Amino acid sequence: MILEFEEPTSYKDALVSEDSERWLEAMKTEMDSMSENQVWDLVDFSDGVKPIGCKWIFKLKTDKDGNINVFKARLVAKCFKRSHGVDYDETFSPLAMFKSIRIILAIATYYDYEIW
Repeated sequence: MILEFEEPTSYKDALVSEDSERWLEAMKTEMDSMSENQVWDLVDFSDGVKPIGCKWIFKLKTDKDGNINVFKARLVAKCFKRSHGVDYDETFSPLAMFKSIRIILAIATYYDYEIW
């Protein structure tokens, strides 16, 4: 039997949920990870520049029986509010799934392809 759990849809929801301590720990883990990996630089804004906002995304990871394994929190930028040439010139995707890389390498090896 798989159980249904509710994930918070906002920071406020996470704080008032009965699992608020676990969500706060998940958020702390995310912030520690970003700090350790130096994913941002603090800079002073120029006059008239408005910073891009951010939002917490919450996800429960469960096993096959529906038991909660992990409380996951991700801090994401609200990039849909940016304007090309004003807020950014390039787009980066810093994450890759190791499973995807292994698949690509396996295919390249099988067909004797070169990878650039």
